[in-house]
Amino acid sequence: MTSKINTMARSFQRSPLALAILVLLAEEPMHPYRMQRLIKERGKDLVINVQRRASLYQTIRQLLRAGLIRVRETSREENRPERTVYELTEKGLKTARDWLKEMLSFPKEEFPEFPAALSLLPLLEVGEVLRCLEEREAALAEKLSRLDSILREEGPALPRLFLLEIEYLHFMLEAEVKWVRSLIGDLRSGRIAWDEEWLRRQADSGKGDD
Repeated sequence: MTSKINTMARSFQRSPLALAILVLLAEEPMHPYRMQRLIKERGKDLVINVQRRASLYQTIRQLLRAGLIRVRETSREENRPERTVYELTEKGLKTARDWLKEMLSFPKEEFPEFPAALSLLPLLEVGEVLRCLEEREAALAEKLSRLDSILREEGPALPRLFLLEIEYLHFMLEAEVKWVRSLIGDLRSGRIAWDEEWLRRQADSGKGDD
């Protein structure tokens, strides 16, 4: 039985949400609604997707099958749905520590949408790309403003340890906003431009390498 649990734990596909559940249960046993509420109250929903409760319950079921958590108790209050309280297993604690160390140590090879879209820009016209990037710049600036507010309002009251993910997001957003604005400037000035004829010439020039 132990070897089966070990195998399941090793094959479990880790995720930020799964790790967050394990870390919360390391604090104390709790039910899913409280997990979701604490993630939001602590501002961790900026880096952990917990908007869909169905995803939370699905992840809990997976952790349960892997033997990383177990049911502590189930209760039902009058006129309310049945509520299950979960607790962390020893294997779950070890797995959470291993995941956290791996996530801190090794950059994961991820394939975000934005760089993929940048690699395929010629499908659109320059003007369309420019309008899209202007919308993105505005959305990024708004998000950056929200992070500014969090750091300004909560920074003085909280130890820096509890704001590190906000600092990181702020730094990354600042860099992206700066880069997107520079790209917008290059598109507006014509330093980066293309049309069907230019793309055709580029395609023809590459045929000689075949």
